[in-house]
Amino acid sequence: MSKRANTELLPQEKRDGQPFHKVSEIGSRREQPIPDEMGEFEDAWEDEIESDEDVTNAEDGEGEDVLPAIEESEEPPPAPQVYIHGTHVLNKDEILEPDDSVYIMRHTMNVNWPCLSFDVLRDNLGDERQRYPATAYLVAGTQADTAKNNEVVVYKLSSLHRTQKDGDDSDSDNDDDDNDDLDENPIIEHRSIPHQGGVNRIRAQPLPAAAPLPLPSQPYHVATWAETGKVHIWDIQPLVESLDVPGTSFDKSRVHAPVFTINSHGRTEGFAMDWASSGPSSLRLLTGDIHSRIFLATSTPSGFNPLSQPFTSHTSSVEDIQWSPSEPTVFASCSADRSVQIWDVRSKGRKSVAGIASAHESDVNVISWNRLTTYLLLSGGDEGGIKVWDLRNVKKTGSVDPDPSPVASFAWHKAPITSIEWHPTEDSIFAASGADDQVTLWDLAVEQDADEAGMDDTPDGGQDVPPQLLFIHQGQKDVKEVHWHPQIPGTVISTALDGFNIFKTISV
Repeated sequence: MSKRANTELLPQEKRDGQPFHKVSEIGSRREQPIPDEMGEFEDAWEDEIESDEDVTNAEDGEGEDVLPAIEESEEPPPAPQVYIHGTHVLNKDEILEPDDSVYIMRHTMNVNWPCLSFDVLRDNLGDERQRYPATAYLVAGTQADTAKNNEVVVYKLSSLHRTQKDGDDSDSDNDDDDNDDLDENPIIEHRSIPHQGGVNRIRAQPLPAAAPLPLPSQPYHVATWAETGKVHIWDIQPLVESLDVPGTSFDKSRVHAPVFTINSHGRTEGFAMDWASSGPSSLRLLTGDIHSRIFLATSTPSGFNPLSQPFTSHTSSVEDIQWSPSEPTVFASCSADRSVQIWDVRSKGRKSVAGIASAHESDVNVISWNRLTTYLLLSGGDEGGIKVWDLRNVKKTGSVDPDPSPVASFAWHKAPITSIEWHPTEDSIFAASGADDQVTLWDLAVEQDADEAGMDDTPDGGQDVPPQLLFIHQGQKDVKEVHWHPQIPGTVISTALDGFNIFKTISV
């Protein structure tokens, strides 16, 4: 495209009085303005006029080289390449950069020691929260360098602002919220208590939806599975209170010592643990260890009472436990023996009542019971597979019938599934994390459009993307656990060796 003079950009009636180029295309000086009867005005361009020595004739070829005009390209810049795990390989000099246009909120939090397990604490700020900045409370257990340096930490994350997006956001539904898109750092506050030994898993006492937090005089219990083989129960209510009310002091003797310690497992450590609630003063805690045993402890007004007889149908390490959301005496478990078992605490002999003997091709690491459609159970295996089971088809213990087939199965992850959880209010959506550094969001209600069948844009040699896969979150190293925030819809929190991520995507 040829370069035009300034005068060609204006109509004739607006060209009068406009300055010309200092040097024309043939290098001659411009004409001096003709003075009128009022006298000469100071030349506004006098300081910019080159001396005679500086003016060169382009035809002589002397003086400084004249660079050619830069031609503008009408081609749009190349779009950024989307990284798909298993399809693309990062070179040594390449790093992943998040695309903030697909996040409503995204924050990262570094910690002193890795927290391989955490739980989301309920708060009094209300349910179904949509406005920003947001606030969230977490409780986590550390994996420090030495046993004595470990802690149970309560975090308060506030000023969680919306993500600063690129481009024009004029179509946003929240244009009236002046503070929605501020690019500010979140505020992180925490309180901690010492914990002997690394924390394999931590779970907070369940609280009913829309119910207020316990009063300051009432306990808010958290259980920790220690690598020492002990299960400790703590009261973190004073820590939460001190975060909410500046200047609040608490009795360290109430906090720094466990409310109760379960010694049923001896020195055998474990990972499986889940709470259930039968009322404000009646709690039940299940714990499973690597020697295939599951113990139950219940609470009474006077304290906790661990039952001495274990549940013993698994033949290898118990990896995860989940209470039934609809039947108070029923729970599910999964194991390194590749099975998923269903139990009823009322059954004699402490044996499972039903199960899937070969749920996965390898160890079954995690399970999640759907709280809305209560006959659906998720499982994640060591081979990276995710399966959805209809518990109405699970065979009773001792039956010779073959194992049922899963109602859905996904093989996207290429490393062990480390965590899996149903969405708290959407019965078809779940989140999963894997040792392949991915957090994935899924929706079972999505089906492939018949018009799109056969239209595959996957790169050659790449992995087909299932239509149910809504989102892939990356950037963390060795993701260990993922949870939905029960009071901020669509918000996901994940923990890994390099810290926490809290985010909300445009997909959920």
